[in-house]
Amino acid sequence: MHFGVFFYFCIMEKRPLQPHPFQIYPRKIKEEGVVVFDDVTGLPPDADPFISPNYVISIGHRGSHQILYDGIPDVSTKQRVAVIFPDHSLSTVSKSDDYLCTLLVVDSSVLNDPMLQIIHQMRYRYESHPCVQLDRREYKMIMNVVAGMRETARLKIPEWRMLMLRQLEFLLRFLSYYRSTKLEENHTDKRVSLQFHNDLAKHFREHRDVGFYAEKACLSLKYFSYVIKQETGYTPGHWIRTQTVAEAKRMLHTRKDLTIQTIADMLGFEELAAFSRYFHRETGVSPREFRKSKL
Repeated sequence: MHFGVFFYFCIMEKRPLQPHPFQIYPRKIKEEGVVVFDDVTGLPPDADPFISPNYVISIGHRGSHQILYDGIPDVSTKQRVAVIFPDHSLSTVSKSDDYLCTLLVVDSSVLNDPMLQIIHQMRYRYESHPCVQLDRREYKMIMNVVAGMRETARLKIPEWRMLMLRQLEFLLRFLSYYRSTKLEENHTDKRVSLQFHNDLAKHFREHRDVGFYAEKACLSLKYFSYVIKQETGYTPGHWIRTQTVAEAKRMLHTRKDLTIQTIADMLGFEELAAFSRYFHRETGVSPREFRKSKL
C-alpha cells in the first residue's frame, strides 16, 4: 500500500468501524516520527485514491485486500509486506470482511536520519514492486521487531525516539535481506536494474561513472541508461549519487573516529575538496556541517 511503513497485526475477533489512523493522528505522526498502528482494516474510507505524504510498510495478517497501486493491480494478504514511498496512489478494488493489519507510519522528516539511509538504497526495489511475500519464519521475525517498537513507544523510556529509529533500521535490514533473493527469483523482467544495483553496491566507491556499469551489463551507454530509467523510474546517475551520499552520511554520523579526509578517501574521492563539493551539491550542506549537526 502507500502509507510510509504499513504492518498488519492479526486479531481474531471483529472490531467496530473506527476512523482511520491517518485521519485522526497526523500530528502524532509528525511529532513522533515513527508510529505503530494496530487493527487497521484498510485504506481511509473517504479517500479514493488515497495518496499518503508518509513512508509506509504494510504487513498483511489476515484476509485479503485487492488494491490498485498507481493503477496496477496488487493485493495485501497474510504475511505479505508492502513498502510504499510517499505520493503513490492507492485505491481499493475489493476487501474481505476479516482483513486486518498493523501500520508502521514514518514521517518524511525521519528519512534524513543517517542510520536510515537504507531506505533510499531500497527504493529501486520497491518503487515498481512494493510487495513481497514472507514465509512464516520471516513474518514472525518482522513482527517481533514491531512488538519491540510498540513497547518502546508505550514506555516512553529515555531516548525512546532514537531507539524507535534504530529498531526501524533493524527491521528494514531484515526486510531488505528477505526481499533481495525473492525479487531476483520473481521479477526477471527487472534483471538489468537488479544487476546494476548489485554491481553498484560492490563498486560505487571506485566507480561513479555510468559507463562502467553499462560495460558490465554489456550494453551501450545510451541503451543502458534507457533501460534503467524504464525499469526503475530514475537514471543510473541518480542511483549512483543516492548510494554514495547515503554511505557518506552513514560514515559521517557513525564513524566519529575517522576524519572527513579519511572518509573521502574510503569513498574513492581523490581530494577532500572534490568530496566536499559533491556532498554539498547533493545535500545542501558540507560534510563538516552535516557531521556537526548530528553530534
